[in-house]
Amino acid sequence: MDNEVIEFDIGLGGGGGRDGDDDFVDIEHPVDDEEMVDSPLMSSATGSASGIVVFGGGGSGEIYLPEGDLLDLEPYDGMEFESEEAAKAFYNSYARRVGFSTRVSSSRRSRRDGAIIQRQFVCAKEGFRNLNEKRTKDREIKRPRTITRVGCKASLSVKMQDSGKWVVSGFVKEHNHELVPPDQVHCLRSHRQISGPAKTLIDTLQAAGMGPRRIMSALIKEYGGISKVGFTEVDCRNYMRNNRQRSLDGDIQMLLDYLRQMQADNQNFFYAVQGDEDQSMGNVIWADPKARMNYSYFGDTVTFDTTYRSNRYRLPFAPFTGVNHHGQPVLFGCAFLINESEASFVWLFKTWLMAMSGRHPVSITTDHDAVIQSAIMQVFPQTRHRFCKWHIFKKCQEKLSHVFLKHPTFEADFHKCVNLTESIDEFESCWLSLVDRYDLRDHEWLQTVYSARRQWVPVYLRDTFFAEMSITQRSDSMNSYFDGYVNASTNLSQFFKLYEKALESRNEKEVKADFETMNTAPVLKTPSPMEKQASELYTKKIFMRFQEELVGTLTFTASKGDDDGEIITYQVAKFGEDHKAYYVKLNVLEMMATCSCQMFEFSGLLCRHVLAVFRVTNVLTLPSHYILKRWTRNAKSSVMLEERSSDVYTNYLESHTVRYNTLRHEAFKFVDGAKSSETYDIALDALKEATKKVAHATKNDGKTMVNGHVRGNVASGAGRIHYASGDHEGSSGQHLSEDDMDKKIRELTNELQCANRKCEVYRANLLSVLKDIEDHKLQLSIKVQNIKIGMKDGL
Repeated sequence: MDNEVIEFDIGLGGGGGRDGDDDFVDIEHPVDDEEMVDSPLMSSATGSASGIVVFGGGGSGEIYLPEGDLLDLEPYDGMEFESEEAAKAFYNSYARRVGFSTRVSSSRRSRRDGAIIQRQFVCAKEGFRNLNEKRTKDREIKRPRTITRVGCKASLSVKMQDSGKWVVSGFVKEHNHELVPPDQVHCLRSHRQISGPAKTLIDTLQAAGMGPRRIMSALIKEYGGISKVGFTEVDCRNYMRNNRQRSLDGDIQMLLDYLRQMQADNQNFFYAVQGDEDQSMGNVIWADPKARMNYSYFGDTVTFDTTYRSNRYRLPFAPFTGVNHHGQPVLFGCAFLINESEASFVWLFKTWLMAMSGRHPVSITTDHDAVIQSAIMQVFPQTRHRFCKWHIFKKCQEKLSHVFLKHPTFEADFHKCVNLTESIDEFESCWLSLVDRYDLRDHEWLQTVYSARRQWVPVYLRDTFFAEMSITQRSDSMNSYFDGYVNASTNLSQFFKLYEKALESRNEKEVKADFETMNTAPVLKTPSPMEKQASELYTKKIFMRFQEELVGTLTFTASKGDDDGEIITYQVAKFGEDHKAYYVKLNVLEMMATCSCQMFEFSGLLCRHVLAVFRVTNVLTLPSHYILKRWTRNAKSSVMLEERSSDVYTNYLESHTVRYNTLRHEAFKFVDGAKSSETYDIALDALKEATKKVAHATKNDGKTMVNGHVRGNVASGAGRIHYASGDHEGSSGQHLSEDDMDKKIRELTNELQCANRKCEVYRANLLSVLKDIEDHKLQLSIKVQNIKIGMKDGL
């Protein structure tokens, strides 16, 4: 009779059958007490096909069942099988036809050699769950599992004969629960199995970067329905995860070998491994010397990018990055995420901070993740934590895909609400209007991100430095240092070459930007001394951004508002748009200005609103405290050059401006105070007297004032000036005439002023030399880098 071939692609566990050459144990011999085994009949979806057995002998790896009525065969006492695995497979096949799931319940072992000589297979709903009070007493169960056992008695018992065959010694057919219909039987645990062809297809699609959901859709289409696929999306996800873990096991050793070699080549190369390198290993972190040096220059804001740990990527690595003085992404180190628990992230952040000499950043940006958030609160309590807006926007497209399809205007409205609102009140009002307009007030995910709005909506974050050039720009990805190098199909063996290539490319771009900054003079668009000053201080890209703000002041007007004696408030608005005004508070004496847009606090560059106020108040150059070194061409210089004092002309302009504004500010007090005719007369007399003294001082420029009197022109009967007190004559009995004294004072004053001018020139020359040395060092560095790149290209 012909046989029908039915493949069972399953891994069979729980102790294999005995080989034909083994000595068998007489079942009447004494045996040990029952050894209970509570495990699923079938192995996990990752089981090998090597355990496939054959009814009636043979070793072809297939299961042969007779055709016709025998296919509907029901177990009975005395039924024989070639092996324990054959009995197990038959009972599971019978369970699939009937509509229940099976598992191994108990076994007996031989006392002589420990071999299994008796098995019992039961319905998966057999018995009741063992609620261990000791395990649950002291801890709360967050996600209790569904109760599935209802005390079903259905079972099949088999025992081994002296001949080596296995015979049915007991069969209970009846169940105490409803059976599963045929179209749902594939969901039962013991019948969920991934066939060899399905595994091959999953491997191929996973390598192409597809996730489990899309892979299941492809399988359902390929097999013609979910019931014919034979497993669920959970099984597919577990199989893919196990695939990834097996791949990581080999990758980890490769990673450690690479890091050890890097440290051997350079002792300043840092790496650390959580746990034991040789046994149970957790996360891995490393930072090369350049990354650690970069952090010392640009470590004020950091991004921890976990994009590559998502399912579509085969590499669970996460770089620490920042922004350099050209606005380019710069690397601060990398992590390899093996364990993503809170404790592991705490270890990771602490270890990275140690590698960065313990210096905490001002701000840090990460993905929206509760575990990472908790770890950052513990390690960086004073650091401002921001969620990546790009990730939230991307997630929004997934969670609200139905809204995007139904309402084409939703994306623009969402962007406007998040990015273009100018105040917290405006954002809150706009958000409520948005969720009402699109009926999203009860959307769970949207409520979750709204509750975290203080950590991703720009209007809440403007008071903290994040090194971004614009507050209202459309959301972009987090620095994306490895974009264009690492993709969904990259594995670790490829990663090392791509990692080094990315570092080389980023370094080359920085060298090119340095070269352009040093060797190309920017085009000035105004006669402003401030623009010329900025062009000599900032890198090319940062200057262009500043120039954009400076030129933008030409369309803005600044109107003086409140003045409390120390701080003047200006209302700044674009011409013809007074309804959309910004408010700048200026402290004239300290030359400090703050704007309601908070651009300087957020990006480190002055906004057009503050620059417009500087224009109307005759502030001709940038005060030194508004020039962040991290944005200048000397950002990586070890010599602290005070650019403000290095330029005598700039110093003169600034001091002249401060004196002018201070005098004007004080003079306005007379105007504001002269509200009555009496106070007006007093103020006018005081101003006239002051005018006379100023004119007198101007006429006698270069002479010294003492207690309101000009030396050389005695203004009152102050008497003679003596070299010794208590007598009208000096100790030598001689004294100088008033004319001689005035002449001597003028000479000494002129000498002092001449010496001061020489000191200023010497200091300016010295600082100029130091600056030239730094520029020369930078040019040499650029040449060396170009030579290295050329040599690598040649090789």
